Formats: sequence, structure tokens, C-alpha cells
Amino acid sequence: QVQLVESGGGLVQPGGSLRLSCAASGFPFSTYAMSWYRQAPGKERELVASITHTGVSTNYADSVKGRFAISRDNAKRTVYLQMNSLKSEDSAVYYCSVLYSIRRSWGQGTEVTVSS
Repeated sequence: QVQLVESGGGLVQPGGSLRLSCAASGFPFSTYAMSWYRQAPGKERELVASITHTGVSTNYADSVKGRFAISRDNAKRTVYLQMNSLKSEDSAVYYCSVLYSIRRSWGQGTEVTVSS
């Protein structure tokens, strides 16, 4: 079955950086687009960034454009989210996700807290 395991979250000061990783298994990783979502307390889960299976095309939420970068390493079956210039409003649980076999699968999430 699909397994997605996120890591790299933590506490960071405003303006700081974090790099999230998501290790994938259970599906042909190199042939599927991948996405990062986030959910803050009391808010809906929102799409942050997505990347095509080749990594050639990416998309970002307006709120993170120019600050976040999604990438992938198909040989390592891993997708990354580099987060720079972090703001307090970026605090959330970040989830890796894939739409595979008509079902969207999620990891357990990794928490990011931006605070001084």
C-alpha cells in the first residue's frame, strides 16, 4: 500500500528556513505527481505546492510563491519542500500527498512552527 513519511519539521524563527522531506513507497513514484498540503489549527487543509512526475513543472499557492520550492529525486523516491523566509502564518502541519489509483493518500504530517 501507499506509504508517505514526512520529516524535517520543527520550530524556526521568522525569516528562517526549513527543508521538509517525504519518503514514498508502495506505488510507482516516478510516474506520479506529488503535492505538499498544510493545515493550520482551525483552518482547512490547503494545497501548498505540487510537482509533476518528471519534476519539470511545479505549482505554488500564491501565499508561498517566491519563498518555497518543491523538488523531487525519483531515484530516492523522495519529494522535498524547501521553505525560506518563513512567516508565522506558515505554521501548520505539512502533509505529503499523492493521487494514486483514484484515491488521495496522505502521510502522517510534520509540524512546522514559526515563532520567535
